[in-house]
Amino acid sequence: MSKEQKKFSAYPPYIKALADRVVTIITWLYFTLGFIFFFSPFYLYSYFFSGNREASFQKLNCIFYKYMFILLQKISPGLSICIAGEVPAVRSSIIVCNHLSYLDSILLVSLYEKQKTIVKSRFFKVPVFGQVIRASGYLPSSAGGSFDEMLITGIEGMAAYLAEGGNLFVFPEGTRSRDGKMGHFNKGVFKIAKHCRAPVKVLRIRNSDKLFRPGKFLFNTCVPNRITVELAGDLYPDYGGDGFTVSGLTAQVKSIIAGRDRDGSGRCEP
Repeated sequence: MSKEQKKFSAYPPYIKALADRVVTIITWLYFTLGFIFFFSPFYLYSYFFSGNREASFQKLNCIFYKYMFILLQKISPGLSICIAGEVPAVRSSIIVCNHLSYLDSILLVSLYEKQKTIVKSRFFKVPVFGQVIRASGYLPSSAGGSFDEMLITGIEGMAAYLAEGGNLFVFPEGTRSRDGKMGHFNKGVFKIAKHCRAPVKVLRIRNSDKLFRPGKFLFNTCVPNRITVELAGDLYPDYGGDGFTVSGLTAQVKSIIAGRDRDGSGRCEP
């Protein structure tokens, strides 16, 4: 047992239980009241007066979640977050990543001022949140009804968006892993990458599920936990080559995320 593990194991259970509840409450207060009383005026101004509403909303999303993770690190005993230096520098790329926790998507939003992602279609119907993700230019996960035009327009404009420095990040598993093992990869994002002739950056997240465990409401604090985001692969597929297939690209990315990656660059050092 490490020195840090011994430190937290010495805490009585009721201290951990209290800390879990306090951290959860403070975080949700930031998420709700912080948005309503501090950030909503900036969103409203951008909605009505910004010359580029989509870009303004994406930047505000980035700032909002960046401060949320700063807050989490300050108030969560045992938590640290390491973002490898190459990760925030990614531009004009399709980003694919493993998926462990609900925190993963907002963590990636916090890293890029120009970001789009694919969101489950039902969330577009949620009051306020639905308007924010719609105005941010995020894509629905499925077509049908009013989502048809949104999805088609988003994909048609993606190449230009990427060329201007934006990123599209996607979790090809589609849902969180319950046991840490990777699930089936949806090929949709790789078809978008082919359509846009875009480079593919492969990220790997570790330990986000240790802080916010699947099926649990409370944050898990008072345990040593180092969340990391690393650049595990940097791919420039030959989309026009005879040997290229979407299935092959999918398998290559899955292999990289599984750990059969390149050298040590792009990693968070302990």
